[in-house]
Amino acid sequence: MEGKLKYPVITISREYAAYGRTIAAGLSDRLGIPFYDKDFVKETAKQSGYSEEDIVREGEDMSPASKFMNSLLNNANAYSSSYDGIYKAQKEVVLNLAQKPCIIVGRCADHILTQKGIPAFKIFLYADEEHRLERAAELEGRPNSPELKKILVKKDQKRETYYKQYTGHPMGLYKNYTICLDTGTLGVESCIDILCTLLTENA
Repeated sequence: MEGKLKYPVITISREYAAYGRTIAAGLSDRLGIPFYDKDFVKETAKQSGYSEEDIVREGEDMSPASKFMNSLLNNANAYSSSYDGIYKAQKEVVLNLAQKPCIIVGRCADHILTQKGIPAFKIFLYADEEHRLERAAELEGRPNSPELKKILVKKDQKRETYYKQYTGHPMGLYKNYTICLDTGTLGVESCIDILCTLLTENA
């Protein structure tokens, strides 16, 4: 660890292909604390009883059509959607993880902790289309694919819809975060350097 942590709990919200997981991993290595992203799925599966496949599919993405059906069906007596069940389980996992220093990627963690009055350093990562397309090609394994722009739009839309559904706020609104960083312009390593400087103090 580079120094004493000023903010033990760190959350990262991000646009798709804005290097959220990469920066979380870099911070984890530099700060000496765990980060939770894909392995968050296993913890939620234990809490909820839903399969890991269900959680990957519905644990952070929601299409406008799914949001409509979710709202419609929730008006029926005794109905609880899988989206709601998974969100409830994820909320419990976030609150449990936040009892120790860690980095939590996505899952509306910034909002969940704010609602419970738990201090956290809240990060939002974004980038221009050119850099995100380059990263998306790596993530999707589809270099130079004309479908990449559609993938960016679709994944962003689903992530934003899910976030709005369960927080009541638009994703990426600057006032809801401690800091917003343009990972495309600044670069991954510079973002990690900036964040480590802000998050630590010399012993």
